[in-house]
Amino acid sequence: MNDGPIEGTDPAQGTNPAQRLEYTGQGVTEEFVGATPWEPARRWVADAVAWGDRRDEPLEPTMLHVATVDAQGRPSLRPVLMRIFDERGPGFYSHLGSRKADDLAGNARVAASLVWPGLFRCLHFRGTAHRAADDVVERYWSQRPYGAQISAVASHQSRPIADRAAVEDAFGVAAAAHPEGEPVPLPPDFAGWWIDCDEVEFWGGRADRLHDRIVFRRIGAGTLADPVWDRVRVQP
Repeated sequence: MNDGPIEGTDPAQGTNPAQRLEYTGQGVTEEFVGATPWEPARRWVADAVAWGDRRDEPLEPTMLHVATVDAQGRPSLRPVLMRIFDERGPGFYSHLGSRKADDLAGNARVAASLVWPGLFRCLHFRGTAHRAADDVVERYWSQRPYGAQISAVASHQSRPIADRAAVEDAFGVAAAAHPEGEPVPLPPDFAGWWIDCDEVEFWGGRADRLHDRIVFRRIGAGTLADPVWDRVRVQP
């Protein structure tokens, strides 16, 4: 994270305290992370969820920022909700017509991050995206709230539409076709992906920008819980 002034501001006019926040995190140690990334990653996600539950303001502790690259090499970054997280890696759901799905169809390499500013922690993943099995997608769909199901039916994600009224009209048409209380069929273009990680980084913010960064790099086949990782500390 850059410590300098934000572009467009005049440093001579003083510094906004929000631009000079002193990080008070406890960082991350080799003793905490151990030999494989799964258990410490699981604990950090659980900590973030518990921390969010204690806050008054809305918080999405499992918001995953996913980066992809299109056929022209142009990167895209967007937040999604991490609805898959187990020993295989993190994952998410989307439409097959979305920009992220188009990108992944051409280049399955992906980077993703969980960022928890209030905890001075980040968890970074790099790897390859794989489609989730049909039964996994169907199980998730059956647990999705009705309104979110209708939105997924109504929306052709990432495709142009005239205005907000057209969005709401499409929602109304889908809701009329699938009244609340009746099962909403899984759309054929709704899918899930999980990230088979080859690198996992634990970032812990500390005072004086002397942060901790501990990186796991895959050296063999296996899951996040298997002993197939080389661990290294890198400089902040």
